[in-house]
Amino acid sequence: MEDKCTGCTTCVEYCPVKYPDQFNQEISKNKAVHIYFAQAIPLVAYIDESCLYLKEKKCRICEGVCKNDAIDLQQMPEKMEIKVGAIILSPGLEPFNPKVRGDYGYGKMQNVVTSMDYERLLCATGPYEGEILRASDRKHPHKIAWIQCVGSRRVTAGDNSYCSSVCCTYTQKQVILTKDHDAEAECTIFHNDIRSYGKDFERFYERTEKLPGVRFIRSYVSVVRETQDNKNVTLRYATPGDGVKEEEFDMVVLSVGLTPPADYKDLADKFGIELNSHGFCKAIPSNPMETTRPGIFVSGAFQGPMDIPESVFTASGAGSQCGELLDYRRGKLTKERIYPPERDVSKEEPRVGVFVCHCGANIGRVVNVPSAVEYSLTLPNVVHAQEQLFSCATNSAKEITDITKEKGLNRVVVAACSPRTLEPLFRDTLREAGINQYYYEMANIREHCSWVHSKEKEEATQKAKDIIRMSVARACQLKPLQEFELPVDKRALVVGGGIAGMTCALSIVNQGHEVFLVEKDTDLGGTARKLHYTLEGLDVQAYLRDLVRKVYQHPLVHVYTDATITEATGYVGNFVTRLMSERGITEIKHGAAVIAVGADVYKPTEYLYGRDDRVMTHLELEERIAERDEKVIGSQNLVMIQCVGCRNEDRNYCSRVCCSESVKNALKLKEINPGMDIYILFRDMRTYGFTEDYYREASSKEVKFIRYEPQDKPQVENVDADGRRVLRVAVTDPILGKRLVVDADTLVLAAAVIPSAGTREVAGLFKVSLGPDGFFKEAHVKLRPVEFATDGVYLCGIAHYPKHIPEAINQAYGAAGRVLTLLSHDTVTASGSVCDVNESKCMGCGACISACTYGAIEFRETRQGKKALVNPVLCKGDGLCNAKCPTGAISLKHFTDEEILSQIDAAVGDV
Repeated sequence: MEDKCTGCTTCVEYCPVKYPDQFNQEISKNKAVHIYFAQAIPLVAYIDESCLYLKEKKCRICEGVCKNDAIDLQQMPEKMEIKVGAIILSPGLEPFNPKVRGDYGYGKMQNVVTSMDYERLLCATGPYEGEILRASDRKHPHKIAWIQCVGSRRVTAGDNSYCSSVCCTYTQKQVILTKDHDAEAECTIFHNDIRSYGKDFERFYERTEKLPGVRFIRSYVSVVRETQDNKNVTLRYATPGDGVKEEEFDMVVLSVGLTPPADYKDLADKFGIELNSHGFCKAIPSNPMETTRPGIFVSGAFQGPMDIPESVFTASGAGSQCGELLDYRRGKLTKERIYPPERDVSKEEPRVGVFVCHCGANIGRVVNVPSAVEYSLTLPNVVHAQEQLFSCATNSAKEITDITKEKGLNRVVVAACSPRTLEPLFRDTLREAGINQYYYEMANIREHCSWVHSKEKEEATQKAKDIIRMSVARACQLKPLQEFELPVDKRALVVGGGIAGMTCALSIVNQGHEVFLVEKDTDLGGTARKLHYTLEGLDVQAYLRDLVRKVYQHPLVHVYTDATITEATGYVGNFVTRLMSERGITEIKHGAAVIAVGADVYKPTEYLYGRDDRVMTHLELEERIAERDEKVIGSQNLVMIQCVGCRNEDRNYCSRVCCSESVKNALKLKEINPGMDIYILFRDMRTYGFTEDYYREASSKEVKFIRYEPQDKPQVENVDADGRRVLRVAVTDPILGKRLVVDADTLVLAAAVIPSAGTREVAGLFKVSLGPDGFFKEAHVKLRPVEFATDGVYLCGIAHYPKHIPEAINQAYGAAGRVLTLLSHDTVTASGSVCDVNESKCMGCGACISACTYGAIEFRETRQGKKALVNPVLCKGDGLCNAKCPTGAISLKHFTDEEILSQIDAAVGDV
């Protein structure tokens, strides 16, 4: 029973069931009782079908040892009727099972594993506690091969025709981690196209490719045999130069694709929704989170194969759409959490409690945790120390609170992981004990110790003791700080009137909040004004007209076109933005801001663009097709060149949408003029997800795809051929090893998507960051993919990174969901860890003002002259100002000189 389970793991420890070979079973589990993360509480016990009681009515040990009566093995199934106003389906996915085909040797050859198996091998909680060992002999594999597209991109029986989207990048991650485990390991990736289309993925691919001992081989592969004496696996593959080769590997990893959840048909029948031909939820192009049944929404991989960031913002987006339906019930079921009165311990001697976490095996398999606990008890002011299996578990957090009360602790140190995600949880344990939360200190012995010293256990244990000693020293110097609540202005500002901006704005206003929509152009629509159709059949212009109509007709949307933002000030919940538009100068007060300024298209300087009107970009081609330009649709030969202006030294990223755009235009031209010869010159065709089917369709309609290498790009010249001027395109086919020449009537360049011209200015106004490619940088790629580090400012659309229309809509709703999380509250809490100025030391030099990127410091006139003043609401506590201050007039609360120096003294001792 989840409501009673505290995740204490006692039942797991006592469970007598052990799988005969945990590696060859479902290796996320190794007992009948295991632990999984739940949404409501961090850890919950789960009993699977291998339980002896469930199978044979024997053994009820787990039921007996549970202290909370959370396990009832005689519990009978019961039907419950729950009345709700909306439903979100997030059933996830299933990894492809290679046993279905049987031609990869999986399940027959011991050293052929899936990528999911390999992921578990890499994990500290895996079957060999993070060591990469072969199942056949428990030895470290030195030569490992990865086979891509297993179960994907094939139309043969048992396979799936679509691309699973994530496999190329997760394989690169596994290769990097393998090289971290064994720098001498030889890693070979057999692939078709490398589809590193996501944000920063191209850079990740290049990093992997440059590692010593790593090979990327473009070839289909067959598993030939298993060597009987050493159980190695022989693969057969083709090379351009040496023909067909056979090579032996210690281990073969099958990079399996993603499939719909196992019960997808039953799920669809129960909820009355339609599925697509692949078994995923049937998407509505104008709103991919909406199912075919009103009131039921979908998020995550049930939409189709997707990565974690997309899953996160579709979840937020689906929540926002539910909010549109259920806004009238908002806040009716919430309960305010009441904490006990805070005890003043500022005049007491420090009494420190140290809790050292095993983090499963993440820390415990490397660091000697009992030794670290024993050492902690020898430190000054430490009155209690103990170990915990998972400090973040509900029972462990409660234990910290209880012991703080029982032992009279007034400082708490948790030696565990990074404070980035769990510090709020542990601070809360102090609040529950009636202690100021800023008396908490976190010692990071996972990221800073066990993970980086996994092979140096003794040294790691000593380093963990050093980190704990430093944290205890700092804890003794900590001071109580008070957070403060700020009122929230219930209105929002959306900067950018493209599809993403308008979608986000409408979702916010449909939940009762005013929105000011600001667009730099005279018309709404953004880049979508140049698009006319999608691969899925959406009439973009008709959709856009309807979206614009809804925006202008909604009474809570205030539209400002031909607008320029001149100033943006304020802080989360209370921003003030000034702009100049056709309405004149306007001052807008709002509680949240969404940046959706879109992007631009690269204007090529290569391939005769701008010098010959027969050379155009893919967007210009689409407009000419829509206009039925006879020169284009009547072409005899048409050539498209991919990756123009990106995937190079100047722009080291993939523009994501170009391959699908070219396929889309090629199919449209074939529909209009079936006799046209179309050539697409590419490096990697990145038609990920369901767009793979359209790539295959284009190939079947005799669109010719010719690959080129980046060091041997196509050459274009304007020549006379048989009395007519043609664009002669020459390209080397790496398979044929020959130079091919095509005389084209029309040349189309798949030009890169680049950050919009105003991106840097907007970033400066709202004090948000840009990534290395010039697009806006989110606070955290997985945990906060639609938020900035600046509180109260959010982002969506292609301002974040190039994406297709459905993806932009997903993210727009996701941003709206996060905005509503803020605007639905009357107040917002600001941190107590902010900077403070000692006026007697301040000489008014202004160094702090220039250092602060948040505009939190300003001068004020005093009797002693100009002095710096910190606005604690704007201050983010990054410490740049106090590091820059030449007189030491500024101090950062919770990171004072005394606190930092105490750590340094504890680190160096008497040295």
